[in-house]
This record gives sequence, C-alpha cells and structure tokens, in this order.
Amino acid sequence: MAEIEVPQFFLCPISLEIMEDPVALNSGITYDRASIERWIFSSSGDHTCPVTKQHLSDLNLTPNVTLRSVIQSWCTQNDVQRLPTPKSPVTKSQILKILREAKSPEMQIRCLKKLKSISRDNESNKRCMEMVGVAEFLASLINIISMELLCLSKETQDSFDLIQAREEAFSILFTLQLSEKSLGFLSNSDFIGSIVNSMKNGSFESRACSIMLLNQILEVTDPDPSLFIVLHPEFFVEIARVLKDQISPKASKSALKVLMFTLPWGRNRIKAAESGTVHILIELLLDSPEKRACEMMLAVLDLLCQCAEGRAELLKHGAGLAIVSKKILRVSKVASEKAVKILHSISRFSSTPGVVQEMLQMGVANKLCLAVHVDSGSKTQERSWEMLKMHYKSWKNSPCLQHNHPISMFSS
Repeated sequence: MAEIEVPQFFLCPISLEIMEDPVALNSGITYDRASIERWIFSSSGDHTCPVTKQHLSDLNLTPNVTLRSVIQSWCTQNDVQRLPTPKSPVTKSQILKILREAKSPEMQIRCLKKLKSISRDNESNKRCMEMVGVAEFLASLINIISMELLCLSKETQDSFDLIQAREEAFSILFTLQLSEKSLGFLSNSDFIGSIVNSMKNGSFESRACSIMLLNQILEVTDPDPSLFIVLHPEFFVEIARVLKDQISPKASKSALKVLMFTLPWGRNRIKAAESGTVHILIELLLDSPEKRACEMMLAVLDLLCQCAEGRAELLKHGAGLAIVSKKILRVSKVASEKAVKILHSISRFSSTPGVVQEMLQMGVANKLCLAVHVDSGSKTQERSWEMLKMHYKSWKNSPCLQHNHPISMFSS
C-alpha cells in the first residue's frame, strides 16, 4: 500500500504533525492550538510568531474552522483516523462559577473533579484557571482542610472526604504547571506544612503530586531561607518514606532535589540522618539505579556525611562503605567525585582503626589508587591522593600500594 502524502498546509509549523485544533494568530499563520499555546506560555516578555518572527500585540487565537473541516474530511476519505472536534476553551466566568460552588462542602469534591478535568483539556484552560486565582483558592482550601484534619481525633467519613478533597486539590495544582508568580504564592510555612500532612496521610498519587509540587516551588522561586531552618523532623521522615516506597521515578528525583535544597540549612542534615534517609539511600544504591538517580543519591549522601550523625549512619550499614566505593569510576565523573568526597569525609572525621581496616577490606584503597591514575577529575584525584597518604601506614600491605607507593604515585 502506497504511503499517504499529507498536504503540507495540514501540518503545524511547530510540531510538524497534522493539526487537531488549528488556530490562527494575528500574524496570519495557523498552528495547532496545543503547540502554539506552549510556545506562547513558555516564552516570557516579548511574544513573537514562530514563523514570521512578527511581534504579537494580540495573543488571541482564532479557530480556523474551515481548515479543521478540510482536515477532518481528508482523514475520512483517506482512511486516516478522524480527528475529534476539539472542545472550546473554558471561560473565566465558567471557572469563577465553579470556584463559588466549591465553597460548599457538599459540592467540593464534584467541583474539584470538574476543575481537574478542565485543566487536562489544553494549555489555554490551565492559564485561564491560573489567571482567575485557582492556585490561590486551592492553596487556601488545602490549608483549611489540613487544619480540620488535625482537629479530628479519629477517622470518620468526614475525614475521608476531607482527605479526598485535598488530594484532588494537590493533583490540580501539580497539573496546572504554575508560573513562577503563582508558585511564589505557595512558598510559605502553612502550605509546606500542608504538603507534609499530605505526604503523611495521602495516597501514593497524592504523595507524588505533593513532593513534585514542592520541588517546582523550590526550583523556580526564591523562598525565604527561614522557612527551611525551622523544618520539623517529620518533614524529612515523610521525604524518606517517598524514597523508600519508590512511588515513581519522578517522585523519587523530586524528593532527592528537595533534600539537596533543604539539607544545607540549619540542623537539617542531622534531622534527615535521624529520619533513616542514609539507610534508605544505601539500599537504593544497592539496586543499581540509573545514572542520574545514582548521582543525585550520592550528592545527598555527601551532604549527609558532612555531619557526624550522617557518617555514623553510613558506617552503621553493613554495605555503606562498599556501595559508595563501588560507584567510583563505574557511573560517571560526577558520581565518582561525590563518592570520593563521601569517603574523604569519613577518612577525615570518622576514621577509627576499625573503619580504616574496613575500608581496606572493602577495596577502597584499590579504588582510590585507580582514581589517582585515571582521568577522574582534579578534585577527585586530589582527595583520593590525600586519603592514600592519610592511611598509608594502615594500607601499605595492600597489593595496590605495594606496586604504587604514594611518593612514586605523586611524582607520576
């Protein structure tokens, strides 16, 4: 069967695919709605037409009904799956009506489900929802629900309904892919407290949405450092649970990014170490995660090993030294640098005779010798060399050091 040739003017200039919902800009060029909305909403400041580069003073999108009809007719004639007629974008008045109805406890779940459905239709709906204050409404609702749940002494039908409403609200907030301005509104202690409560009581989906939303807030806003200096230990307990449960790769990476952001502040390293995070990360590293996840886990372990409690937790795990050493020169330069830095912290601050002997038995000396000789990065080589000198008396009988005396290694 001959390949069907698609008319060029059926294709969106951005996606180069058949347009499902063709709309025209005031520049006269027609695009698929989803593609041009992503273009417009992802650009900041001066908006231009992707094809003509003409400045767009008017961002209204005019449906090209004629072209859509022609495309649908062509699909039918050529046995190509017919594209459905797209839904019209939601209006501000429709969204405001739903928000008014959602204030009634009896209507809350139904209205939230309606908002969730609207948010998934297209980018235009998401931006319209954000413009009329849906993010602020949902954040306020989540905080109110979290307070009400704290006041309930036992599980009741009311508590189940409240948890369901909160989970729907978190799901919508994450789906909206909010702008920096809206995410900045969420950067406050009350909402972060609500996120922790959601991770504590919510479903897997709700916990995933919560941690990914928190990561979005931290990535694009400039939050007040005082928010993170006073974080409750429960915050780190719940992040550790997200990692342990392996809800999804995205949720796990978001949890690791949140840890990398929050650990440097105050006593957070100690709180995280006491929450079991070190043990969980070692167990995850034993499962040989993919490259980026491995790098992030080692980066978090590096931060945790900058406090005595973190180093003690790593040494307490039977596979702690072994798995960190194993990652040197086997994943990436970044992973090698972080792994060597972890061992360097142990060597400088926690190197009892027993620990030094265990490092030798686990093959740490051999790995450090290799790191000195290969192109592992100047910092990695420098730290490796420093550890070899530091423990030479204890490790001098190692076959690696017998063939590579530190003085000769240094001069090479």
